[in-house]
Amino acid sequence: MPSAARHPNLYQSYAERSEQPNLTPLATYLLRLIHHKKTNLCVSADVSTTAELLQLAEDVGDQICVLKTHADIIQDFTDRTARGLAEVARRKRFIIFEDRKFGDIGNTVQLQYTGGPLSIVRWAQIVNAHLFPGPAIITALAEAARNAIAAHNTSVSTEISASPIVKTGAHDDSVESEEESSAQDEESEAEEIADPDEDRKGRKQSVVSVSTTISTKTETISPQPSLRPTMSRESTQESDEDEEDDDSEAALEELGPAPFYRSLLLLAEMSSKDNMLTPQYTDACVKHARSNRDFVMGFIAQRSLNSEKDDNFITMTPGVQLAAGGDAHGQQYNTPRKVIGDGGSDVMIVGRGILQASDRKKTAAEYRKQGWQAYEERLKAGRKRR
Repeated sequence: MPSAARHPNLYQSYAERSEQPNLTPLATYLLRLIHHKKTNLCVSADVSTTAELLQLAEDVGDQICVLKTHADIIQDFTDRTARGLAEVARRKRFIIFEDRKFGDIGNTVQLQYTGGPLSIVRWAQIVNAHLFPGPAIITALAEAARNAIAAHNTSVSTEISASPIVKTGAHDDSVESEEESSAQDEESEAEEIADPDEDRKGRKQSVVSVSTTISTKTETISPQPSLRPTMSRESTQESDEDEEDDDSEAALEELGPAPFYRSLLLLAEMSSKDNMLTPQYTDACVKHARSNRDFVMGFIAQRSLNSEKDDNFITMTPGVQLAAGGDAHGQQYNTPRKVIGDGGSDVMIVGRGILQASDRKKTAAEYRKQGWQAYEERLKAGRKRR
């Protein structure tokens, strides 16, 4: 096993790691979601239409912790796509990772992240980036994410209502009935719209009330509620299967939806043959991740990159199939046992192995089973070492 596999957190459960410091709020949530749902599977949604994307999310949603998207290959991507995907993610309980692979100067990546037809920051909890433009790409994306969270936590709503003015005589005053409310964060204004011609004709005037409300809400810093003491026990302990399923479902309900936070994965290693990401480049990714722990949650890599005592980064590894091999375009595949068990990765990413299966639900369940078994075997190996 590689030296990184000897890091202490490789032999700790996802739940135990979620209680440690040096995690982004989203990383804390993801580790707890993985623990309760008992899946370390991410499916890569390499499809080209909204209908295909939403159907895939429905098919595999119960088996995954993360769905990885490529929004720029969705031919009909709109706000409807984003809303539909978010609704499935909430119901099926998984996190959305847009595999955008940002790789430009800071100002450009901010515009790519927040604007255009995709508006990625609005719907994807996780994105990733290359480090080759320099570490400023991390701080630029982090700034854009903070601004998006601030905008999300400040909502502005305007209500317009009209009520008639009752005329009681030629020289009588108008009687206006209008409810007024006051709040610290509310500003309102009312204006009277009167048509002189209508007044001369004896018609009723109207008062149009325009009320604008500005409200601010603040997300909790970490998902609530925190883990109960029994939740951080080793997941390999034997228990009644039906009772365990009931406990997991209750825990997922208690965990709730993901908080509105955003996190970044650095693309530190790739699974394609003869790629140019050198060991020196990988080391630089780890170095700058440590300097930006409040936003960088981990890496796309072929193995765990945690090496220092305080490291608690999440590693997601692509290129996973049930049998090792490769394709005609240089992609190299490893098995769940190799990636999760030997390499110490936290989440395995599967694409064509599930997308091209005749029964996606069944195949996703098999990947989930094998990935979880590899994780449990890793924990058992750790207990033997202690």
